[in-house]
Amino acid sequence: MTVKAMTAKEVARKVIENQPLFILDVRNGDAFADWKIEGGNIQYLNTPYFDLLDGVEEVVSELPKDRDILVVCAKEGSSVMVAEMLDEEGVDAAYLEGGMKAWSEHLEPVKVGDLKNGGELYQFVRIGKGCLSYMAISDGEAAIIDATRMTDIFLDFAQEKGAKIKHVFDTHLHADHISGGRQIAEATGATYYLPPADAEEVVFDYAELVNGLEVAIGDAKIEIEALYSPGHTIGSTSFIVDDQYLMTGDILFIDSIGRPDLAGLAEDWVGDLRESLYSRYAELADELVVLPAHFMIMDELNEDGSVAKKLGDLFKENHGLNIEDEQEFRDMVTKNLPPQPNAYQDIRKTNMGKITPDEEVQREMEIGPNRCAVR
Repeated sequence: MTVKAMTAKEVARKVIENQPLFILDVRNGDAFADWKIEGGNIQYLNTPYFDLLDGVEEVVSELPKDRDILVVCAKEGSSVMVAEMLDEEGVDAAYLEGGMKAWSEHLEPVKVGDLKNGGELYQFVRIGKGCLSYMAISDGEAAIIDATRMTDIFLDFAQEKGAKIKHVFDTHLHADHISGGRQIAEATGATYYLPPADAEEVVFDYAELVNGLEVAIGDAKIEIEALYSPGHTIGSTSFIVDDQYLMTGDILFIDSIGRPDLAGLAEDWVGDLRESLYSRYAELADELVVLPAHFMIMDELNEDGSVAKKLGDLFKENHGLNIEDEQEFRDMVTKNLPPQPNAYQDIRKTNMGKITPDEEVQREMEIGPNRCAVR
């Protein structure tokens, strides 16, 4: 018996294009409640696999006949078995190839816009994890910002575009996902940049990402100038691309702001966070398009799947940018924090180069939703 697989890429297109989909998630209830495939036109039924061992007859009546059905589990195996059982009952259902692990790792490239002199800027949407990475391409050269550990997609994409990767940046030392920046730099001979204030414990060589640094990429130019923006981490650094785009890292998101506690220093860093958001960013042009390193909810995606919005609009609409009382702001970002990311301490150590977990352990470390924001 053979049932059909649906890839994470196919599911991502359904989510971005708002296509109807029904998901039978056979993970345990707590795993489903913590993290699931989200989308505006998705319907769900969560029935743990162990409740279906004796048959799927009870759930068949709850499945729709007017939309695709996808069975989802953690790694794939259980969903294949349930899809086969449904097939025996005359129900056409696919399973998610690779399970939620594959969903967590899928990256969807989306063109954000054109740069001056013929360059292009792409956003890589890690739709299952909420991570956002970037590639600026101009005149046969490329720079990558906040790369994930799935390095092949960046290497392959640059090759497809005929571009040599020259520079790789991390806006800060990440705590909720493992960076692929250093590995990409090693594979391509590119320069790897990291804010020095975040790099005091790293065990590898890097170039300092500091105020006033200007890096040319072909005919375009990435400018990192007067945009030291601490608060999420002490070294968090934003920068402007081509006088059009503001890379905010994990300081400012579309519908939320960054949390200051992932190094255990929330009370110390909350003042820096407010100054970065309310003073440094307030001095920038309203027309700059904000490109963050994460998104928190699916509503932050635009119709084309990108996550981007003008800075002026965020100052009007983002609650985190409109709290006049400083104590109220302090309370929001120190007392209203979501759960900390899974294995965030080991993720930080991995990004420092202190530990080198194997690929399967890295997958397990990253399982779960993005938790870098407060709102």
